[in-house]
Amino acid sequence: MSELLTHEEYRAIANDLSLPQAAFIDGRYQAGNGSKLATKNPATGETLCEIAACNQQDVDLAVQKARDAFDQGVWASQHPSARKAVLIQLCKLITRNRRELAVMESLDSGKPIRDCELIDIPETIATLKWHAEAVDKLYDQTAPTGDEALAVIVREPIGVVAAVLPWNFPLLMLAWKLGPALITGNSVIVKPAEQTSLTALRIAELAAEAGVPRGVLQVLPGEGEAVGEPLGLHPDVDMVSFTGSTETGRRFLGYSANSNLKKVVLECGGKNPAVVLDDAEHLDLVAEHIVNGAFWNMGENCSAISRLIVHEAVKQPLLERILARLRDWKLGDPLDPANHLGALIDPSHCKKVSSYLNDISAKDVLAGGSLNGAYASPTVVDSVKASSALANEEVFGPLLAVQTVSSVDEAIALANQTDYGLTASVFSANARQAIRAAKAIRAGTVTVNCYGEGDASTPFGGYKQSGFGGRDNGVHAHDQYTELKTLWVDLSDPADGDTVA
Repeated sequence: MSELLTHEEYRAIANDLSLPQAAFIDGRYQAGNGSKLATKNPATGETLCEIAACNQQDVDLAVQKARDAFDQGVWASQHPSARKAVLIQLCKLITRNRRELAVMESLDSGKPIRDCELIDIPETIATLKWHAEAVDKLYDQTAPTGDEALAVIVREPIGVVAAVLPWNFPLLMLAWKLGPALITGNSVIVKPAEQTSLTALRIAELAAEAGVPRGVLQVLPGEGEAVGEPLGLHPDVDMVSFTGSTETGRRFLGYSANSNLKKVVLECGGKNPAVVLDDAEHLDLVAEHIVNGAFWNMGENCSAISRLIVHEAVKQPLLERILARLRDWKLGDPLDPANHLGALIDPSHCKKVSSYLNDISAKDVLAGGSLNGAYASPTVVDSVKASSALANEEVFGPLLAVQTVSSVDEAIALANQTDYGLTASVFSANARQAIRAAKAIRAGTVTVNCYGEGDASTPFGGYKQSGFGGRDNGVHAHDQYTELKTLWVDLSDPADGDTVA
């Protein structure tokens, strides 16, 4: 784990940064043919740089280069251990440049530097390393055929993959896709969110330095209509892996249907509950998990705890502890390591979060409730009705909705009432009751007596409108970037006169 620097030291790094200002295509930076894309610091509104963004012409070029690299086998045909060595080298280069990347991420996204240093960079490295180490330890299969045939089931890289990223975790979501997609032998074209392109471009440069061949990893910054849609419709893109809003995810399913039926994997929104039952113990620890889950990364997190479903027997003491712990969560300049909360991503998102704050009755606000520029105070709202927008819609901001229940069955029904099913948490001292509740909640990841998403070894994705087609992380992620092929070998002796049907 990195030691945090001082505010002044991070400022000095920021002042010396050299920011990428072009797309990364065919192994080098080159200007896109689209309009200029202004990259702004969410905390100040100042323009960090202008990137020569991409359009259909650049998409066509990148897809052609990706297809050429794949067909020529410069990466796909390498031994898995050779690909592993390159990704391990990339991890070393990320480690060597971790301060630069952390500051770049903080400036670009408004994320607190402490999160970039202590969470995002280490997890990015760990994810890439995990997939790299797994690739030469995963075996294919044989099928039971008898003595007259041999059936071998093998996995082959799917081809050209488009990875479309969100703005809330630019580096980590890049790693979640690059790790399994690259290590299985694919060519990957990354479309970063238009708000946060910088670190993806820098990683592509480091990947080339590590030994990833030309055309195998390319990054196309630009608006969704100019880059994302052409990738989704391109007939020579074999797969799209998307993380972002459910609304945009639907579009990629439409793009697939209207083009080449490319495979699509979606990781979309969430309205995630923390269910605290009447026998929950160690309420100080429960409060710590809930505050972290609700307000980490300013609540701009698809797996954020946005609903607290709490039994009436423990509600008051738990809320007292939550409000006390919130006092330690300082809000301010993202480059100040003393701050746990930074800036919301852009004015459009601030307007969205503000609309929810404006609909809250002042008498129900237990903490926060204000928005000052790009800075939203962590907000806790009591007495939220099950039918309200606050209980059902993804705010994607630092807002925790509190709902009170009097039974386990009522808690589970509330937990399952939304259209989402990404994550959930259950807190109970009764192991049987906790596990039964966890099994009854329809979500892709349910944690017991903690908040979290698992780790690189566990699949991450959602039920209902939170996901489609596959999972990030774990060996299951390798499956979605590969095609299954059966090799059937006839072992019968022609001299026996057998006829194969």
